[in-house]
This record gives sequence, C-alpha cells and structure tokens, in this order.
Amino acid sequence: MTRDLRKYAQQTNVRLGISIVLFFFVVGTGLIWWVYGFGAAMMGLLCLVGALIPAGLIFLSLKGLDWINERAHRD
Repeated sequence: MTRDLRKYAQQTNVRLGISIVLFFFVVGTGLIWWVYGFGAAMMGLLCLVGALIPAGLIFLSLKGLDWINERAHRD
C-alpha cells in the first residue's frame, strides 16, 4: 500500500480553502446580521462576493498557466 503525500496535501489545502471561505460567509455575515441588521449583512455578503471574483480570476489564470506548462514539458 503506497501513500501519495502530494495528493493528500492538495486535498488538505482544498478543504482548508473551502472551509475558510464558508467560515467567512456563514460566521462573518451572521455576526454582521446579529450586530447591525439585515441590510448591513447583505452589504457584507456583496463585498465578500466582490472580493472572491478577483481571487477566482487569479486562481484560474495560475491554473491555466500550470496546465500550459505541463503540456509544454510533456516528454
């Protein structure tokens, strides 16, 4: 039985990233709602979504560059 530690590390990083984003959305927006009300919580949600768009574009561009690099060095 072999262990692929790179795959395990990648799965762990993906799970951490997803949990951090969910934490910000659920707990962050919930606390804003609790302290300031519904309108402020919706504005906080809009800001979180707005912040994810550039981060997602950067992530996709880096994945694309990685894919191009792997195809170029396939020997």
